[in-house]
Amino acid sequence: MSLLHRRFISLVYFVLLLSSSTFTAFAYSPLETLPQGSRVGLLVKPLGSEYIFQQTDNLGLYFPPASTLKLVTALAAKLELGDQYRFSTTLTHSGNDIIIRFSGDPTLTNQDLKNLLTTLKKQGLSRISGDLWLDNSTFSGYDRAVGSPWDILGVCYSTPSTAITLDGNCVQASIYTQDDGRTRVYVPDQYPIHVTTNAQTVSKLEQESTRCDLELTTSEQNNYQLNGCLAERSKPLPLKFAVQDPNLYTTRMIYKQLKQVGISLEGEVKVGSYHTEKGRVIAKHQSQPLEVLLEIMLKESDNLIADSLTKTLGRHFFIQPGSFNNGTEAIKQIIFSRTGVNLEHAQLADGSGLSRNNRLSIDSMANILNYIWKNDHTLGLIAIMPKAGESGTLRYRSSMLGQDVKGQLVAKSGSLYGSYNMAGFGLDKQGKPSTLFVQFVTDYYPNNKSSQPNVTAPITQFETLFFQDVVKFSQLNPKK
Repeated sequence: MSLLHRRFISLVYFVLLLSSSTFTAFAYSPLETLPQGSRVGLLVKPLGSEYIFQQTDNLGLYFPPASTLKLVTALAAKLELGDQYRFSTTLTHSGNDIIIRFSGDPTLTNQDLKNLLTTLKKQGLSRISGDLWLDNSTFSGYDRAVGSPWDILGVCYSTPSTAITLDGNCVQASIYTQDDGRTRVYVPDQYPIHVTTNAQTVSKLEQESTRCDLELTTSEQNNYQLNGCLAERSKPLPLKFAVQDPNLYTTRMIYKQLKQVGISLEGEVKVGSYHTEKGRVIAKHQSQPLEVLLEIMLKESDNLIADSLTKTLGRHFFIQPGSFNNGTEAIKQIIFSRTGVNLEHAQLADGSGLSRNNRLSIDSMANILNYIWKNDHTLGLIAIMPKAGESGTLRYRSSMLGQDVKGQLVAKSGSLYGSYNMAGFGLDKQGKPSTLFVQFVTDYYPNNKSSQPNVTAPITQFETLFFQDVVKFSQLNPKK
């Protein structure tokens, strides 16, 4: 039998296998690996064709998109702001006052801010006779989206999205276990936060038997308290604390920096909207261009960049201070007016996907992917998405490490408690997008048993089989 003949038979087999327009949970065997009660939506279709390789019958129903929502945010930002958009932080002199106007730059660092003050000193100003204002008027409303879970507010992947952002609103620290049963915390001196610990050092067996875990609570003034238990360990456990009050954090940092660069301040560091836009710009810091920020956002699933862009879209589109409310509405209107994809009924609370209130249908996500593919020559988004088993958040994903999947998909993942999602493209044998696929799994609650540490998780079993099928469809799909 010739190679061409065998390929033809293989293609016919897969087409016949899944040629029906829909299938139920009982018709697609990989679904049987998931726990009872899991809700699943799947779609696999060739690009440039109305044919469907695989789909469930709930494509119009709504799921929590989690971080796959960043694809929508990235597309809206590309269309509205353009590749060369940059966040700008300016230092202005007005009367006796110095004003630092922040723009919500999610990548602004302590050193960037210090460089602005150093420029001020180099221009001969060693004494500020008035106040130093930190202008945060570019954003308004909540720092975190409605629907953000309270129990993760202290960790860095849920840092607040604020006009005044410094060092990603994140502080790195570490906790050590001790022989006396206590713990100690180390925070580098340059970070103006306060952390205390009452956590106890216990054995691993004691931790498991008492179900005692390390817990973090936050309070005003950027104070953090660690409680609970930590299993004894030879090396410190790295910690990352989300700055709860970025305005206060930056104010304290500014006082330190003024002293370091040799500038005296007769007034105070004040936070708010400065009363006039007039003044002489002394120095400006700009972020990397949007195309660079989007690559970081998609490959590393950076929530702060996504939410800062969401608020910026609201400010840019509606010409008013940006917020989660006007930012998500701007995303909907930009997407509809520029792509024709109607997200009117989608529930968007943020642009990162972190809020539990977000809801998006598989149909909508598929339409977004289709537009991204059709306009890839101008958008260039596919090239900056993670690749299965090779880059970004997909580099070490267990279900993508096999040679039959590794490097064969580009996609954006999304995970929340009980939700495991993936949206992207299957590649043909030349490495070009051939199919689009969407996987939304929610209400996923497996029976976890610590006594079975080597058992592969049901979601990993399912994804492994599903992704293998996506690759097969993508590489058998005949080009028209």
